[in-house]
Amino acid sequence: MNRLVSGAVALIAAGWTASAQAADLPYGSHPPYTVNQPLNVYSWAGPYLGANLGYAWGSVDHNPTKPSGFSGGAQGGYNWQTGPWVFGVEGDIQATGANDTFAPWKFSNPWFGTVRGRAGYALSNILFYGTGGLTYSSGDEARTGFAGTSPRTGWTVGGGVEYAPGKQWSLGLEYLYADFGKSAQSRSNFSTGGSPNDDHSQILRGRLNYRFGWDGLQK
Repeated sequence: MNRLVSGAVALIAAGWTASAQAADLPYGSHPPYTVNQPLNVYSWAGPYLGANLGYAWGSVDHNPTKPSGFSGGAQGGYNWQTGPWVFGVEGDIQATGANDTFAPWKFSNPWFGTVRGRAGYALSNILFYGTGGLTYSSGDEARTGFAGTSPRTGWTVGGGVEYAPGKQWSLGLEYLYADFGKSAQSRSNFSTGGSPNDDHSQILRGRLNYRFGWDGLQK
């Protein structure tokens, strides 16, 4: 009986000693607690400036001419981003060789520009967007015995995709449909069949943009 009691006492003492030694271990030996952070996401927000090059082709109401030719110019704008949604404003100015001649009529559009809003959805560094706004152009017109330039305004809609291979540069492809409106000249000397000539154009262009002042990432 005494041996049984002595063994129990020895076992309890051993357990007590082990517990005390474990309690004396420093807490710093435990690995620190860490929280996984989400991956960085590309940001399209901020100002940008760039250049474009493409081709324009179109038609003129009440006239068989179809002005077409290369176009190129510069664009600039600003984007805001909320989650994957991107909103912005953009303006551009273009020089174009689009022109065509039929019988006594010649229609050309040496330059035009747009002021547009943009709205899109970003998949990290790829942006899909729609765009729409106002156009302004020179609208040169000529007919036997008459010639003139009459500035005009109209509207445009389109869309595109943009890809950012790095932090500040992006490449894009954009399509626009533009209605340049009716000019004062086309209502008088340049009308055909008594109807004003409203010219339309479709533009497909590649774009290159440089984005200012940030590293392309949002936390």
